[in-house]
Amino acid sequence: MLAMTASVRAETGWTQWRGPGRDGIAAGPTWPDSLDEKHLRLRWQVPLAPGYSGPIAADGRVFTTETADEKYEAVTAFDSDTGRKLWRTQWEGAMSVPFFAKSNGDWIRSTPAYAEGRLYVAGMRDVLVCLEAADGVQVWRMDFMAALGTPLPSFGFVCSPLVDGDAVYTQAGASVVRLHKADGRVVWRSMADAGGMMDSAFSSPVLADLAGVRQLVVQTREELAGLDPTDGSVLWRQPVKSFRGMNITTPVVFGDLVITSSYGGRTYGWRVSHDSGGYRVETAWEHKAQGYMSTPVVIGDYAYHHLRSQRVMCLDLRTGAEQWTSPRSFGKYWSLVAQGNRVLALDQQGELFLLDATPAAFSLRDSRRVSESDTWAHLAVADSRLFVRALDALQAWEWQAD
Repeated sequence: MLAMTASVRAETGWTQWRGPGRDGIAAGPTWPDSLDEKHLRLRWQVPLAPGYSGPIAADGRVFTTETADEKYEAVTAFDSDTGRKLWRTQWEGAMSVPFFAKSNGDWIRSTPAYAEGRLYVAGMRDVLVCLEAADGVQVWRMDFMAALGTPLPSFGFVCSPLVDGDAVYTQAGASVVRLHKADGRVVWRSMADAGGMMDSAFSSPVLADLAGVRQLVVQTREELAGLDPTDGSVLWRQPVKSFRGMNITTPVVFGDLVITSSYGGRTYGWRVSHDSGGYRVETAWEHKAQGYMSTPVVIGDYAYHHLRSQRVMCLDLRTGAEQWTSPRSFGKYWSLVAQGNRVLALDQQGELFLLDATPAAFSLRDSRRVSESDTWAHLAVADSRLFVRALDALQAWEWQAD
């Protein structure tokens, strides 16, 4: 499983991409058995301009982004109890993605990160902005194109930043970079590429222990790699087959295995080892199933994974054996959150699903439509609240005990 750092453990709420541990695992009260109106109710909803980045929640506030008037990118803080707007900060920064991706919009995509009273927000035009979470005042701004002389990423800044200790890690500026958290200066830059159309990253990094060594695990459009977090040196790298570089999922670490799944490729489990001869990457197993945009959640030894086929699969991570595949298909995308032996999944059509996480068989416990608008943004779960970022609104739902 992913290794959580001390700074992440200290935070509460849903503080970054895929939650506090960056693994889609939610803490808080035990979820009820049903999604009906008795057990899940809408607490508040506020209208917003379009956005695809997931909401995050911390210190009694929920933060989200939007692209306004096809010109501005904005960050807004709301009171998590009432939905009252506390502050809003914006900058010029919108862009247009290539025509073949236009059906999914030009909206801001990266999920912000919260740490120690500050927000780290990526704008589409390859900028990273640090804001005070209390009032939205800008602390620093890094323009990667200006600082590094790199081209505009054709699909925008997609990677969600990772904050750990005094560092912010992200895939931007046609590379992987570590920034100093306090002032945004570049500490190191690694795995530089040409940027633009084919080299702009879709994935997001994770920190984990592999082969007994703490490392930053990243996925580019063409490969997986492990980097030394202190200096950015590449410890190992592994090519990943995909269609037109559609390596979108966030890497999942399970023991000494790194798991990924690509559009046009397969689902892979690679074992990373290390001895006096250096690092080795070996194929532990592979499966013909293809991922798309959904990163799986891991419960015990099993991954629950939404596929390019729009079906859901349970995979034994020890062997790569398929336990089951759902008899029906769903939407194009699921954002997945797990707690105990349950999985919540929000698809891009506004449908919320509650599954029993069991390798024995596919078990859909309940479902409920929560939005009539698209819901491509990742679901956030903090304590007894569910935060849903629809294309035109932010919603706060609340679990109700029996």
